[in-house]
Amino acid sequence: MNEKQERDDVAIDPIPVDVSKSLSDEVDPSEIADEIDSLTRALASDKPPTNPLVVLKAARWWYIHGKGGTDPAFRWAVEWTRHLATDAASDAEQFDAFLTYLVELGVADEQGALRTPQ
Repeated sequence: MNEKQERDDVAIDPIPVDVSKSLSDEVDPSEIADEIDSLTRALASDKPPTNPLVVLKAARWWYIHGKGGTDPAFRWAVEWTRHLATDAASDAEQFDAFLTYLVELGVADEQGALRTPQ
């Protein structure tokens, strides 16, 4: 058995967590990890990710670095995961709040820019 298999603290992905900025009301777009930025933009696009584990990766980052359980990006990622898991309609109001939040943060200048493929 190699060293990685013996460890109890195995990382599931390389996305860093900045504990000093956890549960902050202010997210600086320049500090969003590239992979999370890409996933977040994909969640806002016309063709969002369909792998719930990928979506939950983004949810985790936004929960830790944003407003916790009330963070609109976290809430939308969880809602989209619920949609993927159950095939139930997703909450359009949560999606609108998510897009508005990304514009307010400065991730994009307008909601329409988030909806088009990058």
